[in-house]
Amino acid sequence: MARGWRRQAKRYGAPAAFLLAVTIAVLLVRSGLQSDPATVTTVATQTVATLPATTPVPVKRRRFYRLKAGETLSDVAITFDTTVEQLLALNPGIEPTNLIVGQRVRVK
Repeated sequence: MARGWRRQAKRYGAPAAFLLAVTIAVLLVRSGLQSDPATVTTVATQTVATLPATTPVPVKRRRFYRLKAGETLSDVAITFDTTVEQLLALNPGIEPTNLIVGQRVRVK
């Protein structure tokens, strides 16, 4: 008779313990999600006007210049109203001390 009682306790006790554990977990999570109204922070929002979707966006076109005999990067910079540093940033592979006649230099 003792053996049958243990079997019945295992059969019904395990699911009951599982349901109790799940219920406790759900209650803990719900209490963590509920916030005190005194600690709620309100954020003001601002309405921003949007532009019409049909407004075309101007495309920046790249401009190149072919070097002539005797020209340096500073000559090109003066011609296009920019700096040598900006030309070097636009042309990362260029060597300022090894320019070739007819070489393409990006200026914009």
